[in-house]
Amino acid sequence: MSGVQTITVAQDEGDQRLDRWLRRRFPHVPQGRIEKMCRKGELRVDGGRVKANTRLEVGQAVRVPPLPEPGKQAAPDTPRITEADAQMIRAAVIYRDDHIIALNKPPGLPVQGGSKQTRHVDGLAEALSFDAEEKPRLVHRLDKDTSGVLIMARTRSVAKSLTAAFRHRDTRKIYWAAVAGVPVPRMGTIRFGLVKAPGHGAGGEGEKMLCLHPDAVDTTPGAKPAITDYAVIEALGTRTAWMALVPVTGRTHQLRAHMAELGHPIVGDGKYGGSGQENLGDGWGAQLGGEVSRKLHLHARSLTLTHPVTRAKLHLTAPLPDHMARTWDLFQWQPAQAPEDPFEDFA
Repeated sequence: MSGVQTITVAQDEGDQRLDRWLRRRFPHVPQGRIEKMCRKGELRVDGGRVKANTRLEVGQAVRVPPLPEPGKQAAPDTPRITEADAQMIRAAVIYRDDHIIALNKPPGLPVQGGSKQTRHVDGLAEALSFDAEEKPRLVHRLDKDTSGVLIMARTRSVAKSLTAAFRHRDTRKIYWAAVAGVPVPRMGTIRFGLVKAPGHGAGGEGEKMLCLHPDAVDTTPGAKPAITDYAVIEALGTRTAWMALVPVTGRTHQLRAHMAELGHPIVGDGKYGGSGQENLGDGWGAQLGGEVSRKLHLHARSLTLTHPVTRAKLHLTAPLPDHMARTWDLFQWQPAQAPEDPFEDFA
């Protein structure tokens, strides 16, 4: 084991997440171990407690507790990449050049590790190195059960540029979802703020976001404003609707919480929409029953951004996952006939 270390964030290391900074310096330390050190207060920045996603600034002092030497201790939550997993993650690639890689992330696959998560995109990134000297880096996230476009950077400089683009909302993400009932009006903007409600487990398992009236955001500790644009692409009577959703802000579970608060939870969303299958068209209950899958029907359909190197406009599109494709076939919804951006004429 190493001793306690205090490391100063170097000039070229600023504006990055603590966990990614630590993994680059100590690649043998698993993500789960980093998060545990943060929870226990062992890993500190300028003497203060931090989270794994805390962003570092040049000159800050990072206290690193004793760490196992490389190869001395097995990392139980570091996934071993099987050939099947390597083939799976490579098959998910929908775009690749010398600077970025884009995946159609499968539903059910977490983006990063954490409590009881040992198989995730970040852990499989080594299989996406291809001809590069290092594995690609994450620059944004999708929920575990959400599928669709996930972009990764192949160099540190590109990662910094893309991270800034997401933070400054210089990208445009359009999600597709099936929801219970049909929203009225069929196009609009949801402006409920969000605040995190604690989970029931020792590690905060089961936490969820609660919606607040916009006027209550400033007076509610921990609350943040959140904005979602929505549009109905097609409806099946009053039973269900195919939605386009744009997260103007990027809060945790924003789309799921907003649609549930509107009275039209995303199909398959037991956390926010309840599990009841009875739905008389008013949006109650996130399960449609019958042949419709109980999995979450939320998919990051497209991502438009300026290429960080070539500066060309890049538009990435991901096909629906199997369970959503079956639902679309059942309702005779045709993805090829949907507008690329249903909001374009209303911008």
